[in-house]
Amino acid sequence: MSLLIRARPALAGLVLLAATACTTGPSLENQGEVTAPPGDSKELTIGSAGFTESDLLAQMYALLLERAGYSTDIISVTNREIYEPALESGQIDVVPEYAATFADWLNAKANGADAAPVGSPDLAVTMKALRALAAPRGLTVLDPGRAVDQNAFAVAASYAKKHGLKTLSDLGRANLPVRLAAGDECVQRPYCAPGLEKTYGIDVVAVDPKGVGTTQAKQAVQNGQDQMVLTTTTDATLDEFGLVLLADDKKLQNADYVVPVVNRARAGSDGVRDALGRLNTVLTTADLASMNEQVDSWRRLPEDVARTYLESKKLIPKG
Repeated sequence: MSLLIRARPALAGLVLLAATACTTGPSLENQGEVTAPPGDSKELTIGSAGFTESDLLAQMYALLLERAGYSTDIISVTNREIYEPALESGQIDVVPEYAATFADWLNAKANGADAAPVGSPDLAVTMKALRALAAPRGLTVLDPGRAVDQNAFAVAASYAKKHGLKTLSDLGRANLPVRLAAGDECVQRPYCAPGLEKTYGIDVVAVDPKGVGTTQAKQAVQNGQDQMVLTTTTDATLDEFGLVLLADDKKLQNADYVVPVVNRARAGSDGVRDALGRLNTVLTTADLASMNEQVDSWRRLPEDVARTYLESKKLIPKG
């Protein structure tokens, strides 16, 4: 497997897509491609969004597809405005995505930035909306697995122990004033401060704009400057700061389960579906967090971490 070394000539057009990313993808202009039988190209390009978790997922996809007889390349394209049109056009064949986030992104692309969100905490509802939006663009959304990377909230372990906190409901019932370390947009986002107040009755007295899951934000909770930090469910560094997640027991957050999205005309076959589907039965949120830690904290290469994981789960033979 090669990493951005050998790619189809069409990938050179990704530079051009930066200027045309807001236009409608070519699949919408040719409905024949949408209704044609799913394609099964044996040479597939996998897109990564350029952050650790996406790199790991792309590496696992490549290894599983190669095990199934496909030749693969990986390309890193950090901007969804660029890689999604490339996926529609067949310049990229497969990308790891997140169900609710991608559903809302496609919905805004189709219906405008002010369109009501279609992603929800209900995975089935979210997947139905996502597939309905993806299909006209020539995209197929494969089945989600068990792993989910969604917003999460953490507090100091000592604070949780002192107040008997395991869930966000516990924090609401405790009637404690909470300074929340997060991005500044948290003040208005329905799944952040307003949602914590409405759904859980948490008294968010201030949002400290230190970013989502940043070292600075975690340190602020660690030293007691803030009481809670907005991070993600696959954050692997919480132990380093003495933090623990509080369970989202009333399901405030959207269903951002990991889903492979493929170009139907090139990679919509049962062969691709079956190869990538093997990951669904084993990969968990905790597994993703552990692999993120190995790359970010232990400085291991994503390809090595991905290979070791798949070998440990007997999804590929030891090489």
